[in-house]
Amino acid sequence: MRGIPGWRRLRLAGWRRCTLAFLLAWAAGWVVLSALLLLLHGSAFSERCTDEDGHRILARLCLDYSSGALTGDLCEDLCVAQKLVYKHCLYYDRGKKVIQADWRGQPIILKSKKEIFSSYQHLSMLDEVETQDIPEREILLMVALEVKNVLGLELSNNSTGPLWTRRKGPHWKAQVASMWSLLQQEEYIFFSLLQDFSKHVLRIIGSCGHFYAVEYLTAGHAWHKTLFPLENIVGPSLAGRRSRVKAIIDIALSFLDMVQHFDNDFSHRLHLCDIKPENFAIRHDLTVVAIDVDMAFFEPKMRDILEQNCTGDEDCNFFDCFSKCNLKIRRCGAQRANNNLQVICDKIFRRWFSPSLRGPLVSFPLQPQLQKAVQECAELGHVDATMHQRTLKSLIELYHLLRVSQQELQRVE
Repeated sequence: MRGIPGWRRLRLAGWRRCTLAFLLAWAAGWVVLSALLLLLHGSAFSERCTDEDGHRILARLCLDYSSGALTGDLCEDLCVAQKLVYKHCLYYDRGKKVIQADWRGQPIILKSKKEIFSSYQHLSMLDEVETQDIPEREILLMVALEVKNVLGLELSNNSTGPLWTRRKGPHWKAQVASMWSLLQQEEYIFFSLLQDFSKHVLRIIGSCGHFYAVEYLTAGHAWHKTLFPLENIVGPSLAGRRSRVKAIIDIALSFLDMVQHFDNDFSHRLHLCDIKPENFAIRHDLTVVAIDVDMAFFEPKMRDILEQNCTGDEDCNFFDCFSKCNLKIRRCGAQRANNNLQVICDKIFRRWFSPSLRGPLVSFPLQPQLQKAVQECAELGHVDATMHQRTLKSLIELYHLLRVSQQELQRVE
């Protein structure tokens, strides 16, 4: 009988040792897992955007400007006159550098794919010729070939104006070198070419070397209740329900205008393959603006991207753009099987006009009709002989319902 308490003490001590060993093993596992996560995602920490990074980038840019390696219409204001003033470093990941600044009292964004000017491919012919010895036609041909390579578009010499300013002078080599660094950035080419043709793309304000400046707009976000910060766009007056509804209807109409414009008003259809609120912004006049076009492709480039080997339809998906797999030849179709309108209806309009588990976002005039039209628009089906007619019908119906909703709201006022 005297041995029983000792046995219990022994069992208790053993249980404690096992518990301690388990806790130590669990803690060690978390340490190892954290170390692996840090190793795998170290870039997320090393690429963290700081003011130190921003100031260092611009200081290096101005050093290259003072040495005569690069130039641009914003360099003097940035590096000498101090009329372009650094504010924040916004993004410093995967090579893309994005900096917020004030230029003569106007907020702007400075962007470049790479931090250092010398990181861009050098134009070797600049080393082989004297100043201004490269014929103008050769420069225009280089620009046209680079645009074809990047965007898949054939440009005439008359269409390259926004990409080459044709200013000869003492800094001509630096101008050509700076232009060549900008031409290695797809987004810059895209925005530059569309400046005079579309109100739905960011305006380019100027450049300095490999950095180009665009207008400052606040992007949308999926977690935002109305997808876009309406109070920042037209002021706190939008706090009221009716003002919010009016603004959303105006923005929705601008989305439809953008779809129609991108489908029909260029030499080739423009496909948006990454449609989400974060890739758009709204100007003060409620115009929708595409602010991130890394996944925007004109028809020739889109066909090249889609036409790949496949074993099933899932192999033919490219973000929000997809085609069908021809199993006989195991090749994806070159023609996109969905379209911009479908994806906008699915990813943007559903959030506004269709009730969620928490109920509708806001109450719109003609809410049931809008909900049905958006549902049908998002489910137009795959490409076939009648898809164009169905898309046009859906576009016209949505235009009509939104216009009527506008008029009803005006009558209530």
